[in-house]
Amino acid sequence: MHNELIQKAIEVLKYNDVGGWTRPAPGLYPHQWLWDSCFVAIGMSHYNPKRAQQEIMSLFKGQWENGMIPHMIFSGDGEKHLSPNLWDSKVSPLSPRKLETSGITQPPLLTQAVVSIGQKLSSHERRNWYKKTWPHLLAYHQWFYAERSPHAEGLVVLIHPWETGLDNTPPWMQAMRQHQRPLWIKAIEAIRADKLIEKLRKDTRQVPPDERMSTAESLMLVNIVRRLRRKHYDIDKILLRSHFAIEDVMFNSLLIRGNQLLTEIAKDIRKTIPKETLNYMNLAPKSLENLWDQQDEQYYSRTFVTQKPIREPSIASLMPLYSGVITKKRASQLVSALKNTKEYGTNFPVPSVPLSSEHFSQRRYWQGPSWVNTNWLIIDGLERYGFKREAAQLRNRTLNMVDKSGFFEYFSPIDGYGAGISPFSWTAALTIDLAKTADE
Repeated sequence: MHNELIQKAIEVLKYNDVGGWTRPAPGLYPHQWLWDSCFVAIGMSHYNPKRAQQEIMSLFKGQWENGMIPHMIFSGDGEKHLSPNLWDSKVSPLSPRKLETSGITQPPLLTQAVVSIGQKLSSHERRNWYKKTWPHLLAYHQWFYAERSPHAEGLVVLIHPWETGLDNTPPWMQAMRQHQRPLWIKAIEAIRADKLIEKLRKDTRQVPPDERMSTAESLMLVNIVRRLRRKHYDIDKILLRSHFAIEDVMFNSLLIRGNQLLTEIAKDIRKTIPKETLNYMNLAPKSLENLWDQQDEQYYSRTFVTQKPIREPSIASLMPLYSGVITKKRASQLVSALKNTKEYGTNFPVPSVPLSSEHFSQRRYWQGPSWVNTNWLIIDGLERYGFKREAAQLRNRTLNMVDKSGFFEYFSPIDGYGAGISPFSWTAALTIDLAKTADE
């Protein structure tokens, strides 16, 4: 039984609760992040479903008129990390007038969170909950296909690495260096001024620099925000001249699962998904299969303009397991990679980058460490594909990792050492969910 670990996790969420929503962690993360709150709600649903509902409803306050739900809603508490001034969301007439938000989105876990909460409610309460969230969920899914699927094939494009949730993941860093590395950043690197800037960064004052993304990567990410802001977050203007738009395999896998859950919600409350949106949703599974690389036997993201795969392995390649739409044969191939001790089969799984990658770094943000949230997604996929033993093993090893080191942001896949910020909310929340399942 995991009663003590669960209680400690609940205390973390109480500590990070700022009233109506939950900060990811103290200090470095003072605002509300989209997929963080979704994971938090999943954990909270086990012991306080009403508070979990509040977590989700707080996200809807930031929804734009076009249906987009931004990846950040600023808290307004005076903290300057990722300042609202950088985003200046008011340059878009579609943004909320009373809130400052970012101008991009994040992995679509909302329907998953809504359903997870619904499963803890009585049938009457569940339907009321679904009816309350339905307009927001439908508008969000409609926005994806109205604005982010220009090829009308069911795959959506992302316009910033932050939208993946995997920030400095190697596939995106490779594409970014090819297309979005301005001369001034190259100059900073050439004269080694990045080392001086590193000392001024807020994150590297709280976390060792070797656990965060490099200064050059950070500057490139901020530079892309400036470009998006200049175009007022208008997707037509952005895609007109952008070579940096990617059909991300993880994001699309999560969206496909979200579509399935949206369909289940619609059936439960007798709602109809508009035909045009439904057509996109039906196209998506077949289009996801186009991201399979026969030569390497894995899924890759691809660039929107050239349609060429970005042959850089990362944990995103395993996420079609979560989609639930790939064949059992493909799923088995991904499970083999998951077990391979030269790839993802580490002592403390699952590394965000395989051991064989030249970019692997055991404690550097999304370039090697194991994360509880991506483990949770893989476990969920394994369960639904019938890989019960593998799911149980990964669940137990994840819980052991947290029990060993604490509620850290991420962990070394080699020795289980906790890294990043602590105590981290989604680590605590998903520990509750995994522990409850393990104890059933």
